[in-house]
This record gives sequence, C-alpha cells and structure tokens, in this order.
Amino acid sequence: MKKTHGLTKNDEIKLRWLIVGELATWIGASFIWPLTSVYLNKQLHISLSMIGVVLFFNCAANILGSILAGRLYDKYNPYPLVLWGLGLDAGVLFLMAAFHGWPEYWVWLTITGFLGGWNGTLINSIATSLKSHPGRYVFNVLYFSQNLGVVTGTLIVGYLYDYSVTLLFVIAALLFVVALINALLNYKPIITFHKERLAQKQNGEKHKAEPMPKRNFILTMVFFATLAMTWLMYMNWESNLSVYMVSLGIPFHMYSLLWTLNAGIIVVMQGILARFPNIFKNLFHQIIFGIVMFSLSFITLVFAKDFAHFALSMIILTLGESTAFPAIPAYINDMSPITSKGKYQGYNMVASGVGRAFGPLFGGMVIDQAGYISFFWVAAILIFLMIVIMIPTYLKVRKGLKIYK
Repeated sequence: MKKTHGLTKNDEIKLRWLIVGELATWIGASFIWPLTSVYLNKQLHISLSMIGVVLFFNCAANILGSILAGRLYDKYNPYPLVLWGLGLDAGVLFLMAAFHGWPEYWVWLTITGFLGGWNGTLINSIATSLKSHPGRYVFNVLYFSQNLGVVTGTLIVGYLYDYSVTLLFVIAALLFVVALINALLNYKPIITFHKERLAQKQNGEKHKAEPMPKRNFILTMVFFATLAMTWLMYMNWESNLSVYMVSLGIPFHMYSLLWTLNAGIIVVMQGILARFPNIFKNLFHQIIFGIVMFSLSFITLVFAKDFAHFALSMIILTLGESTAFPAIPAYINDMSPITSKGKYQGYNMVASGVGRAFGPLFGGMVIDQAGYISFFWVAAILIFLMIVIMIPTYLKVRKGLKIYK
C-alpha cells in the first residue's frame, strides 16, 4: 500500500501493539465502573443521588481529559503524553487499592475519569497515524479490542468482587502497568511521526493546525450531535432499565445477562466487520444503519414485557452500537487534516462524554414525569430525528468533502 505523509516502516506503530494497549486498559477499567454504584451504596452506604453526582464528576473529568489530550496531541510529541497518562492511571489505581473509603474514592474516580478521557483520546489519535491499514479497519479492530476487554473485565469482576475489592484495584493497576510497558517499548515510532509532522511546516513558520474545510466541519458537527444524542439515550440502558425490568418481575441477574449478550454480539460483529470491511458501501451508510438500529431498539422496548423481548431489543441495540460507534471516529479521521486529527478525535470523545454524563438524569426526569413508555418513544423519535438531519446534510455537502487519507 502506498504510504502518505512521508511515512516509512520505522515511523508507524504496529496495530497489534495498539490492540494490546486497548485490551489491558479496558479490562482494567472494566474492573472499576461496574462495581462503583454497588460498592458505594452497599459497602460505603452512599445515597443513590450522591452516587449520581460522583458519576457526573467522573464523566465531566473524562470530557476535560479528552479535550486537553486531543489539543496536546496535535502540538506536542504524543509519546511522553501517553506514557504519563498510563503511568498516572496505574498509580491512582494503586492508591484506590490502599485507600478506598469515602470521600477519597470520589477523588480517585474523578481522576481516573480524566485519565480515561486522556488515554482514550491519545490512543484514537495515534490510530489516525496508521497508514498500513484503512482507517475503517483500524477503528473497527480497536473497537473490537475495547469490547473484548469489557467482556473479559465484567466477567471477572463479578467473581472477584465478593472475594476482595482491594484485589480488584490491584489487578486493575497491574493491567495499566502492562499497558505502560507496552507503550514504553512499542509506541516509539510515534516520535518519528511527530518529527515528520513538524517538518512539514513551511520556512520555519510557527506550526499551526490546518482548519477543517467548511463542508467537512458541518458534517462533523452533525456526527458529534448524533453521537451525543445517541449516548444520551443509550445510558438509560445502563441505569433506568434495570429498575424497569425488576418492576416487571424479571430478576436482576437476567438484566446482567443482557450485557453479556451485548458484549458477545459486539465482539462477533467487530470480527465480521474486520474480516469483511466492505459489507457497507461506505462509512456513511454504516453510520446510518447503526443509528436506525438504535432508534428501532427503543421502539421495541415499548412492547417488551418479558426477558425474551428485552433480549431482542438488546440485540437490535447492539447491532447499532457495533456499526455506528466505530464508524463515526473513522469517518471523522478521514475528514480531519493531518495537523488537527487529535483535536477532532478529542471532540469525538467529548460528544460521547456529554451524552454519558447527562443520559441518566435526562431519562430519569422524563420517566418521573411521564413514565417508561413515554421515554422509549421520546428516545426513538429524537434519535430518528438525527437521521433526518444527517441524510440531507450529507447529500448537500458530499460533493465538496475533502478526504485526508
């Protein structure tokens, strides 16, 4: 494959090492987020409303970390940035293992939120430097790795939680140490890439980020709005749906089983998309398919009264998640100039973070005022409206889009 931007075989990180980093960090992170609400409520006796505040701080810090990391990636050498991020995350998790009472747990969780946004944005930004594989393939594989990590982490955490919370934090910290060592040894090519990127500046002028073309920017903003809206509704699967299912007489462990189903389907779907990357004509078609599935999943929830129907809704939802979520950052990568790829990958994380931060609150307000069925219709309609906005916008700007490969 023809190289661009002057890349040689020595200035590109191997995709497999990015995969190793994703697996280690996502398994480690999956030791923390599933147990947070249960641990704070059952062991530290923190109220559910206060837990909501703690999770909001975590998401807000994640957004801040994403913005900052994206900006710094475009201006500075990413190698020390990613090493500091992974190293500090490991250090904070060791501190959580030693001190996990209240309110220090809140402090540690906020810091890990910041570092999660920082590390996630840097990994996505570094992935944009890979030219030995198509962008669609790279982001599908990374998304596959993330969810394989989630599957592994959430399966293990359920068994270790009853044994020792401290052990969970120690293992999570050690996994970040593995990610740090992997980065230390295998991410050095990004230094050369950064030097070549700086060398492209003209006549010693100050290195400035090339602005995204107007048509690219318009479509990118629509994608960000769609991502935020989708996550706003999706987060209610992780929060309010458990209460709804239990109120229908479905045991809580069956609700947990839905997430095993979710993660398993994602792993399978990402394997299929990685093996057959041209199932969809282009990335925009893949995004539209995914968002349609998201909307349809909430419509099916209107009629769900037993586990089988909830499982069907989850399958439809997962088809949307596994197609739209990796396609959006891949398309944004294609539309981003080389000097501002980190910034827009950071904004991609921000859009997701905004939806995650406000999703449970928004859903809870609608449910309190109008009930679950009304919320399902609201979610389906608002997500579908994003499709109504995306398609005309794409048709209007597509001929003038500038693609950066």
